Amino acid sequence: VQLVESGGGLVQPGGSLRLSCAASGITFSTYTMRWYRQTPGKVLELVATAFSLTGGTDYADAVKDRFTISRDDANQMLYLQMNNLKPEDTAVYYCNAHLSIWGTYDYWGQGTQVTVSS
Repeated sequence: VQLVESGGGLVQPGGSLRLSCAASGITFSTYTMRWYRQTPGKVLELVATAFSLTGGTDYADAVKDRFTISRDDANQMLYLQMNNLKPEDTAVYYCNAHLSIWGTYDYWGQGTQVTVSS
């Protein structure tokens, strides 16, 4: 199983970035997909969720109305469109694949750094 994030970088406050996560080795459409983020010394924070099969999404209050999570099941891709970025969005962003059926399966990417600074 591989989850490979890309799209991070340095952006000024108010700018935008689009993160991508390419998945392989799993039946992508059956997994709930999530973006998490972490800054040094802080706990892992759930940012956004794209539920399997239903197409529903959910967001942390801190990013609601600024970030949009989407998934392309045919191409096994997960995205996070981040608009109006703020310095407090600076973190390493991780892609997560989760499935709970006949056991729990969790897979993680290596992370991509997002830095919001002027």
